[in-house]
Amino acid sequence: MSKKLSHYDKSGRVRMVDVSEKPATDRRAVAEVLVRMSPRTLRAIRRNPKGDPLEIARVAGIAAAKRTAELIPLCHPLLLTHIDVRARMCKNGILITSAIRTTGATGVEMEAMTAAAVAALTVYDMCKAVDRGINITSLRLLEKSGGKSGLFRARRAPTRA
Repeated sequence: MSKKLSHYDKSGRVRMVDVSEKPATDRRAVAEVLVRMSPRTLRAIRRNPKGDPLEIARVAGIAAAKRTAELIPLCHPLLLTHIDVRARMCKNGILITSAIRTTGATGVEMEAMTAAAVAALTVYDMCKAVDRGINITSLRLLEKSGGKSGLFRARRAPTRA
């Protein structure tokens, strides 16, 4: 069986995939992104007297995961049962990971990727006054489980954090 792009019908028109016949299963996805920045910017984050910009980024990622279907036109609205977004400082910047769960007929890969991406954009927004050269890189799906296609794990060529 060859794989095909599922968001197109036989005539090439874009469509939302019909998942009404798929069974509800426990589904999970994990994504990551690296926000590269200068050591000076990392120091500024550590010394910020007004609070932790990583915490607002984490909350933004959680909010974004819940709104993925509003942002990505062909995503199904999902009842998410768990959202975990983490941001940690590393040698080259901030590494953000998101883990999303649901019990449903379709996966949560897009929710995990959206959470990570919006958290990264929030770090940029919170730090741009110090460093406009911040680089958001390596957004990727690390893992997904559940559904007919089963388990996927990315090769763990680690993001150079």
